[in-house]
Amino acid sequence: MESSISQSQALKSLISYHKPHYHQIMKQRLVQRSSPKLRKTAIQCIYRADSKNFTGGIGLNRTDWQSSCAILASNVVSQQPETEKTSNSEITAVNGHQTLDLAPIVDQNLPKPLSLGPDLSAPPMHGNQLRVAYQGVPGAYSEAAAGKAYPKCEAIPCDQFEVAFQAVELWIADRAVLPVENSLGGSIHRNYDLLLRHRLHIVGEVQLPVHHCLLVLPGVRKEYLNRVISHPQALSQCELTLTKLGLNVAREAVDDTAGAAEFIAANNLRDTAAIASARAADLYGLQILADGIQDDLGNVTRFVMLAREPIIPRTDRPFKTSIVFAHDKGTSVLFKVLSAFAFRNISLTKIESRPHRNCPIRCVDDANVGTAKHFEYMFYIDFEASMAEVRAQNALAEVQEFTSFLRVLGSYPMDMTPWTPRNGDE
Repeated sequence: MESSISQSQALKSLISYHKPHYHQIMKQRLVQRSSPKLRKTAIQCIYRADSKNFTGGIGLNRTDWQSSCAILASNVVSQQPETEKTSNSEITAVNGHQTLDLAPIVDQNLPKPLSLGPDLSAPPMHGNQLRVAYQGVPGAYSEAAAGKAYPKCEAIPCDQFEVAFQAVELWIADRAVLPVENSLGGSIHRNYDLLLRHRLHIVGEVQLPVHHCLLVLPGVRKEYLNRVISHPQALSQCELTLTKLGLNVAREAVDDTAGAAEFIAANNLRDTAAIASARAADLYGLQILADGIQDDLGNVTRFVMLAREPIIPRTDRPFKTSIVFAHDKGTSVLFKVLSAFAFRNISLTKIESRPHRNCPIRCVDDANVGTAKHFEYMFYIDFEASMAEVRAQNALAEVQEFTSFLRVLGSYPMDMTPWTPRNGDE
């Protein structure tokens, strides 16, 4: 019990040292997934109501701060004595599966996702190895993007996008790699909203070609299938190919592609196929019934890398800068904003508008001050210039004259990796 307390106090001191407003009350309990082979340690964080910096944190209110992450790791050894193990038998959902509070038994190599739950306590110390949070389960395309961005990292799966943000803010992970747009499906709006709500910085980008496979249990033939499950975008990206294969069966959407493969393997579903990556097939013991089933070979997803601190912008390589703003009321305001870039020969690579919500959204500006406001629209812009360049600084100075809110999300190196779509590319 003493080692468990000291571990919690160590993380508590670490967070308090770096971010004084991260006061936490820690407790730890064991949680077991429905599969007897899988094990996790649930980690709870409850923020103190007396924290002076409570209003400067993430989210709209205290309930957002009291949301928690659960880090699931197979090799974490419980420090709890036998008499203090939880007797709670509540069932929670993780990636569409049920998890039970049972005693952990057989260990497993695959990490399990962080999740929003009632408990948060100290994560295991990770030394010098970079830990990168991503949404999904092992085998997801986001995991592949994390590996491409940070080749020797320890990938930390999270069951929701917001959990990945929180994992970085709570020092459970060092970076997060999250998708923001797909060449076929367009923007992932949820992550644009989260970029505004949270105080993380974009420090890089990575583009990942998407290579879909149709996965089934070993020995299953096409004629046995009654449904195909996957992420909604994956289903839409393979619709024509599925029809050509004669699979005029039900399509069902799930949280992520690799989660669909895991679900089939865990439940021994011989009438169901999943659209996922070849790595997911290897991880969950599935057979590839059809390879490269995406309708468009030029299917690429863009991911951004997030960190607690920004990087120093440079001018010795191509940089991209991402901003978000809300313009003041008036005529031709958006035209004036865009003209600030055009007059300085700064190319825009993306402009995205997001409508305001029915309730006020909480915005955090560069001074880390959060206020609740109603905006008609928020505009996200990516432009090809580094904040180290005078022209970029002058452009934003002019933009600020026409905006009621302006925040630089990050200035970071562009992903210049060449890629030519070809049949069988992964």
